[in-house]
Amino acid sequence: MTPTTAVATRPLNCSQVLKQLKAMGTAQNRKVYARHGAPPEMLGVSYANLGKLNKQIKTDHNLAIQLWETGLLDAQILATMICDPELLKKSDCDRWVKDSTCYQLTGAVAGAIARSPHAVSRYEKWRKAKPEFTQTAAWSTLAGIVKHNPEAVNKPILKEAINRIETTIHTAPNRARESMNTCLICIGTYRDDLRKAAIATAIRIGNVDVDHGETGCKTPDAASYIEKSAAHLAKKSGK
Repeated sequence: MTPTTAVATRPLNCSQVLKQLKAMGTAQNRKVYARHGAPPEMLGVSYANLGKLNKQIKTDHNLAIQLWETGLLDAQILATMICDPELLKKSDCDRWVKDSTCYQLTGAVAGAIARSPHAVSRYEKWRKAKPEFTQTAAWSTLAGIVKHNPEAVNKPILKEAINRIETTIHTAPNRARESMNTCLICIGTYRDDLRKAAIATAIRIGNVDVDHGETGCKTPDAASYIEKSAAHLAKKSGK
């Protein structure tokens, strides 16, 4: 019998990916995403389909950079999925955050940057910035680091973060308040040594008012969320 020869699959180029994205977009998704603050430059591709493309492409950093340059929300979110965080330059991180004009994209960008070598330095640079989505990216980046690599940030930086959240959260821009609340939850959940401090801070902060637009989204109570999440992790790890 003649052995079967595997046929290599050629990597997708930018034009091919855009063609697939356009075919996947729907008017209903565009309407939903617009209610969540997404810009007009979008195709309305579901996250399920973006995930399928991510699985197909895996990692392709050059393609990610090309997709980002299209300015399409869907393509840019996919770019954050297929990029190689290790290859992101500081200038790439700054550019991507500057280009992000909605919280969905800012969150996706922060997720990629949190896995890059520049994660902590970008948090420290952006946390005092004035633009709403730059601040949002700062706290989302720190939350991502703590969630996926809790020991990557030293305790003094996290203690300073907790203090800054307590003193500025109620006067911060709308989406920055949300990411600060999430960051506090992550610190309290994934850092045992700072859990009590995070919970005490959350209690002093009280209710965090975030305008979620025309959606049913709600801002979780950080103190109770930390306690529930920490208990779940402890049970999962058998502690």
